[in-house]
Amino acid sequence: MPPFTSKPSVVPPAAPVGGAVWVAVWRRWLDAVLYSSVWLALAALGLTWSTFLFWQVHISVRLGLMIFAATLFLYNIDSVLPYKHRQPLLLSRRKHWILTHRRGLLVLALLALLVAGGLFLLDGWQHLMLFLGHLAAISLLYSMPMAKVRGRWRALRDFPLLKVFLIAYVWAAVTVWVPALYLAKPLFGPVVLVLFGRRFFFILALAFVFDIRDHTKDQLTGTRTFPGVFGVRATKWIAILALLPAVWLLPAGLSETKLLILLLPIVAAALTIWYAEETRSDYYFAFLTDGIMLLQFAAVYAVSW
Repeated sequence: MPPFTSKPSVVPPAAPVGGAVWVAVWRRWLDAVLYSSVWLALAALGLTWSTFLFWQVHISVRLGLMIFAATLFLYNIDSVLPYKHRQPLLLSRRKHWILTHRRGLLVLALLALLVAGGLFLLDGWQHLMLFLGHLAAISLLYSMPMAKVRGRWRALRDFPLLKVFLIAYVWAAVTVWVPALYLAKPLFGPVVLVLFGRRFFFILALAFVFDIRDHTKDQLTGTRTFPGVFGVRATKWIAILALLPAVWLLPAGLSETKLLILLLPIVAAALTIWYAEETRSDYYFAFLTDGIMLLQFAAVYAVSW
């Protein structure tokens, strides 16, 4: 009897290996879009476009590009500030990606500044330098040390409970007041103020989610935020209450179908707030939470037809 010979080992099919490669490539691209703030800049563009849609006016492509580029600059320059990398760090996937790609982010920020600055000058926004300047100052000083308090340099975000209100104000001002200025609408006219209020409270509610994400880091740096003062659960309730004015300020006279469509982003925001935890994946915050602003654009675009 011939000696027993086992069957040759089966080579695993190539498909899973190829699939794993594609997943890795996809994740690299997704990380680049999310952590380079391209996704966030698209959200700013989407909310700006929503404002034009609410007022039934075609968006200015150049204005949209200026806001996209300015957002890209401000968030990336904030990411690469040297002092931030001397802070106590909890090295999440997002932080690790930013640290690894600091040079690329700096180049991207400078290119975005060239685009935003060029459009600012070419389109004659110089007469609004004071108004736009105060928004830029808040954005830059949000993370940059500006005052020494009790022997420590503090940025605007370090003042107790201020972070979320600064974020909501700047985003509402950029995506509502800047289009209003472009269209020569009075900033304190009822039509503009109602939309500004709705946008302010919508962004305010989402900003609390990032307070929850940064809870431990803020404690390490001595920043007093809502989760640190009131607790995470109470912060979630405060955030959901902040959504109520966004519902109350929805346009009157809409059909039930259009009203339901406009309520979808608010419901999605409420669910995202409720299930937010510090231990969630970076994708939960960078993709899902920021993505709700793009869902808001999609809802407004749908009802504008």
